Amino acid sequence: MIDFENVSKTYPNGIHALYDVNLHIDKGEFVFIVGASGAGKSTFLKLIMHEETPSNGEITIAGKKISKLKRKEVPYLRRHMGIVFQDFRLIDKMTVFDNVAFAMRAVGENTATIKKRVPYVLSLVGLSDKGKRKPSELSGGEQQRVSLARALVNNPEIIIADEPTGNVDPELSHEIIELLTEINSMGTTVLVVTHEHELVREFNHRVIKIDHGRVVDDTSKDNISDDYDDIKNYDDSDDYAELKQFSDDISVASTDE
Repeated sequence: MIDFENVSKTYPNGIHALYDVNLHIDKGEFVFIVGASGAGKSTFLKLIMHEETPSNGEITIAGKKISKLKRKEVPYLRRHMGIVFQDFRLIDKMTVFDNVAFAMRAVGENTATIKKRVPYVLSLVGLSDKGKRKPSELSGGEQQRVSLARALVNNPEIIIADEPTGNVDPELSHEIIELLTEINSMGTTVLVVTHEHELVREFNHRVIKIDHGRVVDDTSKDNISDDYDDIKNYDDSDDYAELKQFSDDISVASTDE
C-alpha cells in the first residue's frame, strides 16, 4: 500500500528532514508514527500526501509511483486518502451533515448518493442524531468524530490521522483510537501520528519511530510489549505546527487544484 525506497528529503534551506528511509506498510495495517519534535514526522506526512517530493528515492502508494506526479494527478492520489486533523478544520457555518457531505461534493458525487452515504457514516461514528447541529454546538470529541466521518465518507483506502486525540480528553482519546481500530478492521489502512504513548501501548499496533530523520525503530504489534520501553522514550512535544495548513478543499481531497 505504501512503500518508501531509499527516500531522503533536504529542503532548499539545507535542512535534512529525512535520511534514506525504507519501509513498507501493507494494505489494511494500522501503524502508529511516533517521534520527537523535529524528528521528521511532518515531512513524512507531507511526502505521503504529495505536499512535498523526495530529494532522493521513490514513494509508491496503492501501486503508483508518486514522486514525479503531475499537478493535475495529485487530486486523484488524494482520493485514496482521508485526512483527520488535530484541529478538526470544520466549517462552522455548515451543519454536521453538510461538513461531511462537502467532502463528497468536492469529488463530484451525486446528491442521491450523498443523502444515503452521509447518514450511514455519521452512524458509524456515533453521531446519527447530530446531523443538523453546527460544529460550535458540539463537544471537542464530537467535532473530532465529524472530522473522522468526513475523512471516511469517500471510502478511502488510507486514513491519515494527524494527532487526532490532541484536543480531546483521555477518555475520548481512547474512543477515537477505538473507532480508528474498528475502521481498520474493515480493511482500511490507518496511520496515526501521536505523542500519547499510553494509547500506543494499549492498542498494540505496529509502531514506527522516527528520530533525526531516520526510522530508528519499527516494532510489530506482536512485539510491542517487549519493546515498549525503548519506543516510549521520545519527547512528547510535536512538530505539526509546521505541517502545511491545507485549504478546505484539499483537506477533503478535492479535485479542484
